[in-house]
Amino acid sequence: MKKEIKVSVRNLVEFVLRSGDLDTSFMGSSRAVEGTRAHTKIQNSYGDEYNKEVTLKQSFQYEDFNITVEGRADGIFKENEKTVIDEIKTTTTALDSIDEDYNEMHWAQGKCYAYIYGKLNHLDDLDVNLTYYHLDTEEMKKFRRSFFIEELESFFYFLIDRYLKWIRLTLDWTNTRDDSIRKLNFPYDVYRKGQRELAVATYNTILDEKNLFVQAPTGIGKTISTLFPSIKSLGEGIGYKIFYLTAKTITRQVALDSIENMKSKGLRIKTIVLTAKEKICLNDEVNCDPNCCSYAKGHYDRVNEAIMEILENKDIITRELVEYYAKMYNVCPFELSLDLCIFADCIICDYNYVFDPMVSLKRFFQEEREDFIFLVDEAHNLVDRARDMYSIEIYKKPFLEYKKYFKESERGLSKAFGKINSFMLGTKKWYNDENYFVRKEGIDEIILLIERLMKKLEPWLLENKEDEKYKEILDVYFSLVGFVKIWDIYDEKFITYGEKVDEDIKLKLFCLDPSHLLSETLKKGRSAVFFSATLTPLEYFKEILGGAEEDYTMKIPSPFDEKNLSLSIAEHISTRYKDRGNSYLDIAKYIETVAEGKKGNYFVFFPSYVYMEKVYEIFKERNENINTIIQSSSMEESEKEDFLKEFQDDNKTRVAFAVLGGIFSEGIDLTGDKLIGAIIVGVGLPQICLERNIIRNYFDEKNKLGYEYAYMYPGMNKVLQAAGRVIRTEKDKGVVLLIDDRFTTYKYKKLFPKEWMIYKKARNLENLKRRIEEFWE
Repeated sequence: MKKEIKVSVRNLVEFVLRSGDLDTSFMGSSRAVEGTRAHTKIQNSYGDEYNKEVTLKQSFQYEDFNITVEGRADGIFKENEKTVIDEIKTTTTALDSIDEDYNEMHWAQGKCYAYIYGKLNHLDDLDVNLTYYHLDTEEMKKFRRSFFIEELESFFYFLIDRYLKWIRLTLDWTNTRDDSIRKLNFPYDVYRKGQRELAVATYNTILDEKNLFVQAPTGIGKTISTLFPSIKSLGEGIGYKIFYLTAKTITRQVALDSIENMKSKGLRIKTIVLTAKEKICLNDEVNCDPNCCSYAKGHYDRVNEAIMEILENKDIITRELVEYYAKMYNVCPFELSLDLCIFADCIICDYNYVFDPMVSLKRFFQEEREDFIFLVDEAHNLVDRARDMYSIEIYKKPFLEYKKYFKESERGLSKAFGKINSFMLGTKKWYNDENYFVRKEGIDEIILLIERLMKKLEPWLLENKEDEKYKEILDVYFSLVGFVKIWDIYDEKFITYGEKVDEDIKLKLFCLDPSHLLSETLKKGRSAVFFSATLTPLEYFKEILGGAEEDYTMKIPSPFDEKNLSLSIAEHISTRYKDRGNSYLDIAKYIETVAEGKKGNYFVFFPSYVYMEKVYEIFKERNENINTIIQSSSMEESEKEDFLKEFQDDNKTRVAFAVLGGIFSEGIDLTGDKLIGAIIVGVGLPQICLERNIIRNYFDEKNKLGYEYAYMYPGMNKVLQAAGRVIRTEKDKGVVLLIDDRFTTYKYKKLFPKEWMIYKKARNLENLKRRIEEFWE
């Protein structure tokens, strides 16, 4: 059976013939609109004989393929009995520097349209007319070439042959991959408890084209249990490409380790780890101007060769490997990695490459739905991340600054900046007594002012790249682009608010409920599996992460022996803000009691830095013999690594003080005796603030669960994550002490995992000491 291949004229030409520099420097968002208007203007300048936007399609058999090439010619007309294919290109390059051979790809598109049209209409020869239109001067320059149909056919099949080289590579690889997948067994001799159930549920979800929301405890192997069935579905032609999505770099490594494990069992699968441009750039500063970056200069002359080299020799493509080949071929590593994604079977990347409207991979998600499989790791993190992705804020201060900056040189620009500055000052009339306002509807006036400023700013940005303030002004421009983009998706799930921040004024389009926008993205793929150890309560996460009523949920109990965990609750201590001053000494004593039970390493998690530091000082003063370390508010990656290196299995007692919901309360693995206990102070409630209260009010109106959605569920999630640091494997044993009187109330106990129902109340220090001694004995 012949393989079906569909390709557009534009993609065919651009992929085969691309050459020259990579240049992602500023072009202006209105240029596309201006280009469309220019096309229409040129098309309308011809007479009635001119047919514009002509759709052309050619299907044919070639070697082992049924190939369809399609596209849309800008125009077709007759002149002196000769058929002319018109190809229009808009430019900001001076027309004097454009000659007939300016860009081979421009002629190539016209020649492809000419061949398809000539073949369909049995023509012996045609002309191709190449028109360049300057967007700023509105001047035109035209070139005309005549071609016999045999010349056009020869050129067309030259492109097809070169394109098929890549298609054959892909098809040969698919056969190799699928053969290895058919032979692949689950990479471990036995399934852990819950693993088989999760693997089967994942496979069936993909088969049924649904989404699955899974709460599964730490240690059962969620990553392999979702990846393995997803890979199986690729081999059976059910799935097309896997996106393994994470919130943190550390979880990306777990996914990569799982792929490596299956590779050692014979799996062949192209996997790439996608790294942000800012991190993978080989220069000191990200600047994709080919005059400043040797990797951008001539990038397209070399990149296809680099891609072919990697695909022929490597299955697993890490950041280090991309950097190595980028240096070898002198190409941009980020753009190289984006191109490699097209050929990858599994892409391991951050959430934002799929869900964020600003940075999502347009090459995959702008076209029609594909059989993508989304595996969303640590899915509890996606709620707030999604709110951030779909929200945008601007501050008044830059508008005042650039009003003054342009006052002498660019009066029009200065005025446009000034109008937004004045508008934001004027929002004070909406303030309440607490210096903020909240509006359900958006503010049309600010959008109009922003669009006017953008239009005036674009020509300046194009012509003043050497200006000392250029980068800062460009940042302001992109924040305005983001504001307009979010405005375009603004609906009843958003709110607009403004507030006084120090000496500045903030205006924000705030996404309260990201469920609809997430669900729209999920429709671009076949299936999604959301999994976490703390997806509690499941129905809340299913709703807010964009699940449909018919989607599946699953809760897997802990496979570990309940006797391995000692869970106590000090219910007579209040950690509410008003009571904290009276609790410092009591908490210090409870930490001592836990740490005296057995030599080893302990974490203590607090709801704030201030609270943590107060207790830390008391504890340290009372326990000079105990090694203590404390998290600082801003830690570099190296400092974080040094902090974790303190956790040694050396029969000494250490107590680490950290913040709940911070970098040490989730995503770290301290197995065995590297961590034998955790004390959690408070129920983890997010700090009371304007945004949380806005969320609360919104969900109170929607479902009467405002407090739960805004505060209680996110807080309990932090508690569950922190407690989850203690028992990581079936061999781990440890103690967890929860300190807060709210933990034993009905609403909180409802959120306890099943294995927590063994908890005991620590009524006093003696009671706790006795229980811990019995546990360790």
